[in-house]
Amino acid sequence: MKKWLIFLLVLILIVFVAGFAFFQGNREAKETESKTKIEKKEKSMTITSPAFGNNQKIPGKYTCDGENISPPLEFSDIPKNAQSLVLIADDPDAPSKTWVHWIVYNIDPSTKKVEENSVPQSGIQGMTDFGEEGYGGPCPPPALQNRDESGTHRYFFKLYALDRMLDVPEGLAKQQILEKMDGLVADEAELVGLYSRK
Repeated sequence: MKKWLIFLLVLILIVFVAGFAFFQGNREAKETESKTKIEKKEKSMTITSPAFGNNQKIPGKYTCDGENISPPLEFSDIPKNAQSLVLIADDPDAPSKTWVHWIVYNIDPSTKKVEENSVPQSGIQGMTDFGEEGYGGPCPPPALQNRDESGTHRYFFKLYALDRMLDVPEGLAKQQILEKMDGLVADEAELVGLYSRK
């Protein structure tokens, strides 16, 4: 009888120790996962412009009403494993479709700044919906007087970090680039500028 009691006590002790170890390991794993997510969030890639803030008006200089040149941009916290960057600027508020204003791919991942009216370092330009390669500035139709809408369009400057270079020719359209990027995106960021022609 005593042997069974001792065996039972030992068994209970083993189960208790195993359960405690599992709980402790699971808690540590969750803490590590949470810490990793926080660190990743803090170090997420960004794209900004010294010419306008996020969700702020794009100066007329960079539109079809001005010099129609590309705005200055700044990239930060690009992933260390990035082998190239892709920049796509488009307008989802265009009347008929999302209008593509600029595509640049195979940008050097060490790029931190892009001066106005210039192509990012080593970048290859794609075909826009203006039917040509290179930057085409915001050029929305004026707001209609008989409607309440402001006519303000949003222009998304989207930056993608890829884990490889794209082996593609110049002059590709947005959809072609997105297909080539599939499964290669390590991080992404966006900057939204606003513009209207009242």
